[in-house]
Amino acid sequence: MAKKKGISTGLIYFFGALGGLLFGYDTGVISGAMLFINKAAADGGLSIQAGSFEEGFVTASVLLGAVLGAAIIGPMSDKLGRKKLLLLASIIFFVGALGSAFANGYEMLVISRVILGVAVGAASALIPTYLSELAPADKRGGVGTLFQLMIMTGIFFAYISNEVLAPKGALHFLVGMHDWRWMLGLAAIPAAILFFGGLYLPESPRFLVRKGDDATALSVLKQFNPDAKLANEELHDIKLQASIKSGGFQELFGHMARPVLIMAMGLAILQQVMGCNTVLYYAPKIFISAGFSEHFALLSHIFIGLFNVIVTFIAVKIMDKIDRKKMLTWGAIGMGSALLLMSAAMLLLRAGNGNLGSWVCVIALTIYIAFFSATWGPVMWVMIGESFPLNIRGLGNSFGAVVNWTANFAVSQSFPMLLHAFAGNGKEGDGIAKLFIIYGVLCFVAIWFIAKFTVETRGKTLESLEADLRTKAHAAGYYDGDATTDIL
Repeated sequence: MAKKKGISTGLIYFFGALGGLLFGYDTGVISGAMLFINKAAADGGLSIQAGSFEEGFVTASVLLGAVLGAAIIGPMSDKLGRKKLLLLASIIFFVGALGSAFANGYEMLVISRVILGVAVGAASALIPTYLSELAPADKRGGVGTLFQLMIMTGIFFAYISNEVLAPKGALHFLVGMHDWRWMLGLAAIPAAILFFGGLYLPESPRFLVRKGDDATALSVLKQFNPDAKLANEELHDIKLQASIKSGGFQELFGHMARPVLIMAMGLAILQQVMGCNTVLYYAPKIFISAGFSEHFALLSHIFIGLFNVIVTFIAVKIMDKIDRKKMLTWGAIGMGSALLLMSAAMLLLRAGNGNLGSWVCVIALTIYIAFFSATWGPVMWVMIGESFPLNIRGLGNSFGAVVNWTANFAVSQSFPMLLHAFAGNGKEGDGIAKLFIIYGVLCFVAIWFIAKFTVETRGKTLESLEADLRTKAHAAGYYDGDATTDIL
């Protein structure tokens, strides 16, 4: 045990957030790998026709697995602990990555991608909770944003992998016709690193208190807050909250948790319907529709990935200096304005102003990504991870992650169909312009939701946030002092 206490807080945060890198890599790499799976008839007998249902399902299978993983792993963490489930997620990542790399048929590839999705969903439910429970109140936003930084780093690595392992890529001579297998299989390396690093992670002090191990909990608290007096005060507050019995769906949907449940559901859905993944995943298609070459579009994807990482790193630095609600509001304004500008650029292209429209489109897309990566990308996960009461925190974060992944699946699957439906005379640019108007309007709807339904969490301890919920529920006559009994 003494050895495990020796790990620095920086490494704890790093390994705690490392699952986000696998999250980003495994969701981003498939776009490049599918280009070569489609041509792999001679490679292990696996061939999937481009544009087929099978191709779409290989991509979507991760999202379906993520819904399952988020639904199962989050509630389990309330019973088994955050650390054990994080180690389990790393094993699932490892198995799914190797299974994808060695798949000898369509069915095996889909099963392996679903397994990866379970790990992705587990990471999205576990890591924000774990990081928020470790970090002091004045650092919680920045530490929680490390998860999003890792996601963006993983996506960036996926784009690089797609480029250098592709035919004519810098490392293709090492992998030959097995390029797509290497793209998918490389995720096993960070999964192994996560497992061995995770062995040295401390358990969440909140979970330790619930299990009666106050001494270890205090030791962990002192590791992150050297002031012994403040650490003891925090332990006292945690013990008060932990004395409340563990809750289930009755408490999750009860009046006490209702404000944060509505907030979590709204933020999780809005993050997706504001178009984040369509812009990130379909950026090359957008550039091609704007009149740029395929080579420019693919190369730009790498720079978009790098830009994401840089902007998210800036968000880590400012997260605890600006109110969460202000960041979400300005993020929605910036994203909505950029999407409307991008729609206008597409109309310029249609009117024959090709050069101007093309570069306006590039500028608007860059603005959109900057605002998303600095605000809605990280803030949504941070706020969900820190808002639910302790006795239902794992379940609540799991529910928020399930809602987010379900919305992700719905938007990702509907985008190609809506693009085709809105395209005028078969022109994708027309479809993109109309879709981005819809997404842009939803960004401004998000501003109303933020003002009416979100709770400011910056600078507050997890216990004070929970106490506010219980005080308001009690004042409204809904809370009996032990468990919430009134259900939606």
